[in-house]
Amino acid sequence: MKNFILFAAFFISYVSFGQIKVIETIPTIRIGVIGQNDIYIQKKADEYTFFYKNVKQEEAPTMKSFSFKEIDNAFENLHKIIESGFTAEPLLDIKLELPDDFVWIHYSKNFGEVYMQFVTTKKDVFDNGFSKSLNLEQVNKLFGKSNM
Repeated sequence: MKNFILFAAFFISYVSFGQIKVIETIPTIRIGVIGQNDIYIQKKADEYTFFYKNVKQEEAPTMKSFSFKEIDNAFENLHKIIESGFTAEPLLDIKLELPDDFVWIHYSKNFGEVYMQFVTTKKDVFDNGFSKSLNLEQVNKLFGKSNM
Protein backbone atom coordinates (compact mmCIF):
# COMPACT_ATOMS: atom_id res chain seq x y z
CA MET A 1 0.00 0.00 0.00
CA LYS A 2 2.87 2.37 0.82
CA ASN A 3 4.34 1.79 -2.64
CA PHE A 4 1.01 2.58 -4.29
CA ILE A 5 0.69 5.88 -2.38
CA LEU A 6 4.29 6.80 -3.20
CA PHE A 7 3.74 5.98 -6.89
CA ALA A 8 0.51 7.99 -6.93
CA ALA A 9 2.26 10.99 -5.34
CA PHE A 10 5.04 10.94 -7.96
CA PHE A 11 2.54 10.51 -10.79
CA ILE A 12 0.36 13.41 -9.59
CA SER A 13 3.38 15.71 -9.22
CA TYR A 14 4.60 14.71 -12.70
CA VAL A 15 1.21 15.41 -14.28
CA SER A 16 0.79 18.73 -12.48
CA PHE A 17 4.14 20.04 -13.78
CA GLY A 18 3.63 18.49 -17.21
CA GLN A 19 2.07 21.67 -18.58
CA ILE A 20 5.29 23.64 -18.11
CA LYS A 21 7.97 22.86 -20.62
CA VAL A 22 11.42 24.43 -20.57
CA ILE A 23 12.55 25.40 -24.05
CA GLU A 24 16.23 25.87 -24.71
CA THR A 25 17.04 29.40 -25.80
CA ILE A 26 19.90 30.43 -28.03
CA PRO A 27 21.77 33.51 -26.82
CA THR A 28 21.92 36.56 -29.06
CA ILE A 29 25.28 38.34 -29.14
CA ARG A 30 25.69 41.92 -30.28
CA ILE A 31 28.96 42.20 -32.23
CA GLY A 32 29.23 45.96 -32.76
CA VAL A 33 27.08 49.08 -32.78
CA ILE A 34 27.45 52.51 -34.38
CA GLY A 35 25.61 55.52 -32.98
CA GLN A 36 22.49 54.96 -30.95
CA ASN A 37 21.52 51.76 -32.72
CA ASP A 38 21.93 53.41 -36.13
CA ILE A 39 23.56 50.20 -37.32
CA TYR A 40 24.53 47.04 -35.45
CA ILE A 41 25.27 43.36 -35.96
CA GLN A 42 23.77 40.51 -33.98
CA LYS A 43 24.77 36.86 -34.00
CA LYS A 44 22.33 34.13 -33.04
CA ALA A 45 23.59 30.56 -33.39
CA ASP A 46 25.26 30.47 -36.82
CA GLU A 47 23.39 33.43 -38.34
CA TYR A 48 24.52 37.06 -38.53
CA THR A 49 21.95 39.83 -38.90
CA PHE A 50 22.77 43.44 -39.76
CA PHE A 51 20.20 45.96 -38.49
CA TYR A 52 20.22 49.60 -39.58
CA LYS A 53 18.02 52.67 -39.62
CA ASN A 54 16.82 53.52 -43.10
CA VAL A 55 18.22 57.02 -43.64
CA LYS A 56 15.87 57.66 -46.58
CA GLN A 57 12.96 57.92 -44.11
CA GLU A 58 14.08 60.84 -41.99
CA GLU A 59 10.68 61.66 -40.43
CA ALA A 60 10.13 58.19 -38.98
CA PRO A 61 13.18 56.02 -39.62
CA THR A 62 12.42 52.32 -39.80
CA MET A 63 14.81 49.51 -38.99
CA LYS A 64 15.91 47.36 -41.92
CA SER A 65 17.95 44.19 -41.82
CA PHE A 66 19.68 41.51 -43.83
CA SER A 67 20.99 38.14 -42.68
CA PHE A 68 23.24 35.31 -43.70
CA LYS A 69 24.50 32.08 -42.18
CA GLU A 70 28.11 31.58 -41.13
CA ILE A 71 29.17 29.19 -43.90
CA ASP A 72 32.78 29.08 -45.13
CA ASN A 73 33.83 31.98 -42.87
CA ALA A 74 31.27 34.32 -44.50
CA PHE A 75 31.39 36.97 -41.74
CA GLU A 76 35.17 37.44 -41.94
CA ASN A 77 35.04 37.33 -45.73
CA LEU A 78 32.41 40.09 -45.80
CA HIS A 79 34.63 42.24 -43.57
CA LYS A 80 37.59 41.69 -45.92
CA ILE A 81 35.46 42.53 -48.98
CA ILE A 82 34.26 45.78 -47.41
CA GLU A 83 37.73 46.68 -46.14
CA SER A 84 39.32 46.15 -49.57
CA GLY A 85 36.81 48.51 -51.16
CA PHE A 86 38.19 51.43 -49.15
CA THR A 87 41.52 51.25 -50.99
CA ALA A 88 40.23 50.30 -54.46
CA GLU A 89 40.89 52.67 -57.35
CA PRO A 90 38.49 53.63 -58.75
CA LEU A 91 35.88 53.26 -56.02
CA LEU A 92 33.41 50.68 -57.25
CA ASP A 93 30.20 49.43 -55.70
CA ILE A 94 30.11 45.76 -54.76
CA LYS A 95 26.89 43.80 -55.23
CA LEU A 96 26.23 40.74 -53.05
CA GLU A 97 23.45 38.19 -53.30
CA LEU A 98 22.23 36.78 -50.00
CA PRO A 99 19.48 34.19 -49.48
CA ASP A 100 16.69 36.81 -49.13
CA ASP A 101 18.35 40.08 -50.18
CA PHE A 102 20.57 41.87 -52.63
CA VAL A 103 23.12 44.06 -50.84
CA TRP A 104 25.13 46.79 -52.52
CA ILE A 105 28.17 48.13 -50.75
CA HIS A 106 28.29 51.67 -52.04
CA TYR A 107 31.55 53.63 -51.68
CA SER A 108 31.92 57.39 -51.92
CA LYS A 109 34.61 59.93 -51.18
CA ASN A 110 33.93 63.13 -49.27
CA PHE A 111 36.65 65.66 -48.36
CA GLY A 112 39.32 63.05 -49.12
CA GLU A 113 37.88 60.36 -46.82
CA VAL A 114 36.24 57.20 -48.16
CA TYR A 115 32.85 56.09 -46.82
CA MET A 116 30.73 53.03 -47.43
CA GLN A 117 27.00 52.49 -47.17
CA PHE A 118 24.75 49.41 -47.30
CA VAL A 119 21.93 49.58 -49.82
CA THR A 120 19.58 46.60 -49.64
CA THR A 121 16.66 45.25 -51.63
CA LYS A 122 14.51 42.33 -50.59
CA LYS A 123 14.19 39.67 -53.31
CA ASP A 124 10.47 39.03 -52.86
CA VAL A 125 9.25 42.64 -52.61
CA PHE A 126 10.59 45.96 -53.81
CA ASP A 127 11.78 47.35 -50.49
CA ASN A 128 14.96 49.41 -50.52
CA GLY A 129 16.93 50.40 -47.46
CA PHE A 130 19.92 52.73 -47.06
CA SER A 131 22.22 52.68 -44.05
CA LYS A 132 24.18 55.67 -42.85
CA SER A 133 27.65 56.12 -44.36
CA LEU A 134 30.55 54.64 -42.40
CA ASN A 135 34.29 55.24 -42.55
CA LEU A 136 36.82 52.40 -42.19
CA GLU A 137 37.23 52.91 -38.44
CA GLN A 138 33.46 52.62 -37.93
CA VAL A 139 33.32 49.50 -40.12
CA ASN A 140 36.02 47.87 -38.00
CA LYS A 141 34.12 48.79 -34.84
CA LEU A 142 30.90 47.40 -36.31
CA PHE A 143 32.61 44.09 -37.05
CA GLY A 144 34.12 43.96 -33.54
CA LYS A 145 37.63 44.76 -34.76
CA SER A 146 38.16 48.17 -33.19
CA ASN A 147 41.70 47.23 -32.10
CA MET A 148 42.96 47.11 -35.69
